[in-house]
Amino acid sequence: MQNSILIVDDEPGIRDTLRGVLEDEGFAVETAISGEACLEITAKQHFSCILLDIWLGKGIDGLETLRKLRENGEEAAVVMISGHGNIETAVKSTKLGAFDFIEKPLSLERTVVTVKNAVRQRELERVNAQLQSDLAEEYLMVGESVAMRALRKQIAIVAPSDGRVLISGESGTGKELVARAIHAQSKRRSSPFVEINSAAIPEELVESELFGHTKGAFSGAMASKKGKFEIADGATLFLDEIGDMSPRVQAKMLRVLEEQRFEPVGSNTPVKVDVRVISATNKRLEDLIENGGFRHDLFYRLNVIPFQIPPLRERLEDVPLLIEHFNRKFSNDYAKKLKIFNDDSVEALVNHVWLGNVRELKNTIERVVIMISKQKISVKDLPELGTNGEVPASSFRFPSFKDATDAYHREFILHKLAEFDGNVTKAAEKMGVDRSHLYRRMKNLGIPGK
Repeated sequence: MQNSILIVDDEPGIRDTLRGVLEDEGFAVETAISGEACLEITAKQHFSCILLDIWLGKGIDGLETLRKLRENGEEAAVVMISGHGNIETAVKSTKLGAFDFIEKPLSLERTVVTVKNAVRQRELERVNAQLQSDLAEEYLMVGESVAMRALRKQIAIVAPSDGRVLISGESGTGKELVARAIHAQSKRRSSPFVEINSAAIPEELVESELFGHTKGAFSGAMASKKGKFEIADGATLFLDEIGDMSPRVQAKMLRVLEEQRFEPVGSNTPVKVDVRVISATNKRLEDLIENGGFRHDLFYRLNVIPFQIPPLRERLEDVPLLIEHFNRKFSNDYAKKLKIFNDDSVEALVNHVWLGNVRELKNTIERVVIMISKQKISVKDLPELGTNGEVPASSFRFPSFKDATDAYHREFILHKLAEFDGNVTKAAEKMGVDRSHLYRRMKNLGIPGK
């Protein structure tokens, strides 16, 4: 799309000269002779950059025009032009949000460079704002139930502190969303959100992933590597599935939390860090402690501020909102027309037993958006709900033992896939079957694989 420029100057010669030069550079150019005309045209048309003379012959001057542009929410980069420039005027322009300040007589070469820089800077800001918006949408916490409103309020209170947080909840309830929301509202939000899943890394590599290692520290360590703690210095570290951490790593973790320092694997030189730790688990750590699987002293250091995320069955009034949210998200992601879920399909989704919680519901809506070609969705189009929203394995409506067994296997596999966010390999490992066998079974049951 061609970038457009607005030139605001009461001198016809300057307007015509700048128009000719900028059009030669490929810009679309409009002109205005006064501040009032500038405000009128920007209310109707978008510009990438505005060249604005400070001393206009009649009406409001350039500084007042700039102030009104910003009040009106104008996002174009504004370059101020003045034949009587001074430091005070330049400072005022900058404070009002001007991108740059150039003096008359104009150097056409400098003016073109300044305009190009302004347009480029504005585009970078626009792209960054879009990325931030997309990120916020991706990690949006959807729901207006009492539980979700209380959760958002708790996040707002806790986020500005540096207190350690332990988030507990079933698989698929949105523990990472809560962790990211806490980070986004914290004083560390401009720093990275660093995450590690203890359950997804082989036990022998967890220590290296967390604390880093030196070259030659172990077989295969061909070069030194920073660990997550060092990468998260000054930032937030999210430790997911903390209950799967080995006793050895738990002991080292305890020391890091106490001293905010550690030694990389293979090194005796301590590294000091400033890290806010947010942990999450889908297990009852109290039970692990009782059975000797988790250190009680580490639990107390991680559990400074506890968060309990409610399962979807305890906030069913949020299901229609989640359906709408995921419907819009995936329709947009896959360039599909927005689906229309009829009342019976929504009721079935509300009444369904979501063993995988929000993640399972999300995966279901994604499958509907991808796999169902028609726009209007009935209960028969919901892949794992059958025709009445019941859990198939809990019904006696099946005509044969094989049909009932297939229904149970289908629900069980979908639950495991939801638990591991669609990762067939991890689901197969958890179920104790070969991955190829699971793929074949999924194909026979009509379950799409990623």
